Amino acid sequence: MTDAPHPAASAPLPDRAWLVAAPLADTPAAISEETLRELRSLAKTAGAETVGETVCRLRAVHPATYIGRGRAAALADAAREAGATLVIFDEDLSPAQGRALEDAIGLRVVDRTQLILDIFAQRARTLEGRLQVELAQLRYLLPRLRGLWTHLERQKGGIGLKGPGEKQLELDRRRIEQRITRIRERLVQVRQHRAELRRARRRHGWSLLTLVGYTNAGKSTLLNLLAGSEVLADDKLFATLDPTTRQIALPGCQPCLLTDTVGFIRKLPHHLVEAFKATLEEVNEADLLVHVIDASHPRAEEQIEAVAQVLDDLGARGKPVLAVFNKTDIERGRNQAIRLSDRFPHAIAISARTGEGIRRLLDTVTDMLRDRTVRLRLSVPAADGRFLARLHALGRVESQRVRGQRLHLVVALPAAKAAAIPPEYILPDRGKEDAP
Repeated sequence: MTDAPHPAASAPLPDRAWLVAAPLADTPAAISEETLRELRSLAKTAGAETVGETVCRLRAVHPATYIGRGRAAALADAAREAGATLVIFDEDLSPAQGRALEDAIGLRVVDRTQLILDIFAQRARTLEGRLQVELAQLRYLLPRLRGLWTHLERQKGGIGLKGPGEKQLELDRRRIEQRITRIRERLVQVRQHRAELRRARRRHGWSLLTLVGYTNAGKSTLLNLLAGSEVLADDKLFATLDPTTRQIALPGCQPCLLTDTVGFIRKLPHHLVEAFKATLEEVNEADLLVHVIDASHPRAEEQIEAVAQVLDDLGARGKPVLAVFNKTDIERGRNQAIRLSDRFPHAIAISARTGEGIRRLLDTVTDMLRDRTVRLRLSVPAADGRFLARLHALGRVESQRVRGQRLHLVVALPAAKAAAIPPEYILPDRGKEDAP
């Protein structure tokens, strides 16, 4: 007879979450509904089961409990009756507000930043990603340490007498600050390594494209289609966290690298923007940003504005951007792409799922990058080894033939480097004669 599995051996039950949105009174109802929908998706992504929702329209934020003590008491009754194990707020709460709400509700309280940090911690796979998430978590935790040691409050008694709680608080704060310093030092090394990789790519004539967009807009699906890769592409928020770079083929064999970045989101936590600067520098270094837009989403315009705000925060607002309306195989996506396309020069409508519009996308990218890379036919003395070595460092040799005492080459290199080529080495462009 086989024993039944012990309950303790089964998987832990998911958190049962009560969701709270607290918009100001003048916020349109449609935006409030979208706020709750997105919070519901975030909770699901984090592994929580939603058991109830509350929308608290506020004339002003209550300084102590954010929503006011009366509403907090009503929320506590509803959440406990539904069997909730935690309450998730769509707003960022101060440390004092978080502690006051936990006291009033009697359940664990999580704000928007903490929820997104938890999702990122689950999704980080590379050492770099884990370091960046840990840095953001520690910076979030540091001002909230005091609430973790309320069971060891300062002892009453003589002047200067400190209780074990305050001593432990100081030790933890010191440890966290030391760990933050070490992680920052490691991330400086990461940024230096990335900068060296980018310089190497520039020397070899690679154009750099970066995919940006709201989370779940289809960036990873597009990367897989263009590069023939198998990056995780799931119908979840933040399905891709660690950046991925792949080589893609553009018309005319122009060398190009495409990087997929973490998806943006409304009110992306400041802790994450700061911690992920090593990764998000790919945005600032790109020759062209490909803004992937979920044209089928009912709040596509708000998502476009949210992405623009994050780009502005990163100092990349002035970068050349190609708007790509994705999911136009869906009727609503097709109609909305037509309606919004007038706002964006060179806008392209595609479906990363079916491949519709991809050829036009590649042609448009090629046209926009044409002034970034040049292809030259050269005739170089075979004995000029120093120049040949320099040429390989500046760009990429696509073909090479020996003709007597000279080498005839076709090279691709950044336009800014073309001036370094001696004019006497440059041959006129003869079209098909360039082919090897």
